[in-house]
Amino acid sequence: MRMLISLFSLVFIASYFNPVVASQAAKQCGGASWYNFAGRKTASGERMNPNAMTAAHRKFRFGTKVRVTNRRNGRSIIVRINDRGPFIRERVIDLSKAAAGRLGYLRRGHTSVCIQKVG
Repeated sequence: MRMLISLFSLVFIASYFNPVVASQAAKQCGGASWYNFAGRKTASGERMNPNAMTAAHRKFRFGTKVRVTNRRNGRSIIVRINDRGPFIRERVIDLSKAAAGRLGYLRRGHTSVCIQKVG
């Protein structure tokens, strides 16, 4: 029992003093847009490929896989974080053109999503 309480305390303290860890574990909902800077380098150093299933997030580590669910139509995909952004307050993620197409909001340009770290 003491071990369980100690473990719980440690997790609480770690999440309290490190908000990135706490926010990565939780589901985030908000706006999403897509971008296409084909050939330009992303923040991770790789070239932006609009046909790849990639995304930009403010805090997730590069290489993190995230499930993105379009709240308007229920479609869901998994993308890999390889860039930083979005730089608009209400948005939680920017997706590649291919990812936006799979989620069904390419023409619209933006949508409402929920994201959750998967791996």
